[in-house]
Amino acid sequence: MKNNFKYLISAVLVVLIVAAGLMSATRVSAHEKMTAEQTAFHDGMRKLWEDHITWTRLYIVSAAADLPDKGATAGRLLQNQVDIGNAVKPFYGDAGGDHLTALLNDHILIAAALIDAAKAGDSVAFADANARWYANADEIATFLSGANPENWPLDEMKAMMRTHLDLTLKEAAARLNGDFAADIVAYDEVHVEILEMADMLSSGIINQFPKMFK
Repeated sequence: MKNNFKYLISAVLVVLIVAAGLMSATRVSAHEKMTAEQTAFHDGMRKLWEDHITWTRLYIVSAAADLPDKGATAGRLLQNQVDIGNAVKPFYGDAGGDHLTALLNDHILIAAALIDAAKAGDSVAFADANARWYANADEIATFLSGANPENWPLDEMKAMMRTHLDLTLKEAAARLNGDFAADIVAYDEVHVEILEMADMLSSGIINQFPKMFK
């Protein structure tokens, strides 16, 4: 019986390893099909949005503990919104990039107000900031969908943005409540989701402007 059990476990492990290898090969194969320009844009978009969640997390940590780097961290986080806007200017023009940056700045500033209200236990201010935060997310989704409706359907963009807010709020709440294990789990979820968003954005732009990547 023990030998059979060991054999079963070994067989399962082999299957899992093979499956993981096939999944990895599939991802590599899909990546290799992109041109050098497409790959650089794809990776650059991922970097921008990873910076977005990284500096958001650092701001949450600093704000929760009233650390002296809170202001500097907020400044770096706001710079990330400028960087994201600049990244889309070659495709949607200076006005489009600046408008996206303005919307994303509001996204950050409202989030800061949300954290402050939560720390202060001000339920009225929290509810107001929360409503404005989700309304702003819909504005961002509407702007992006309007710029590229074929690749970024409005319902999908709204769902993607709202999921980002849900997970970020979950992360901030865990940190403020001192539940650091849940905080870490939430950040990992934020990370997975933001990469999906980054890939949706980069693939949408590549599909919309194929001649700019040859």
